[in-house]
Amino acid sequence: MDEAYERELDQADRALRQKDFETAFHHLERAHVLAQRMTGRHTFVHWRMLVAGLLRGDLREAVGQVPRIVASILFSRLWVPRGNTGRARVSAFKPMPVPDDLRHLVS
Repeated sequence: MDEAYERELDQADRALRQKDFETAFHHLERAHVLAQRMTGRHTFVHWRMLVAGLLRGDLREAVGQVPRIVASILFSRLWVPRGNTGRARVSAFKPMPVPDDLRHLVS
């Protein structure tokens, strides 16, 4: 799981450097699914989504990540909606399907 998480973040960072925001968010969403139950990693992914939103000029995404950062600090170990991608455009309470290739890594 650690390797998969780091791989998703590396791919997101590479895409951000190339200003390929769709690819970056795709990998950040996957990292979010993997990190939901780990407070530090979960919060870090939301921080990266906030930064990606700012770089993209997407104020809705950036502002929407602020309460998610706070919630990730407070609730990661208590309850998270399984499979949720963490983006500001989806409900923070909505469970979502876990990608098939990540399912075995998410308990």
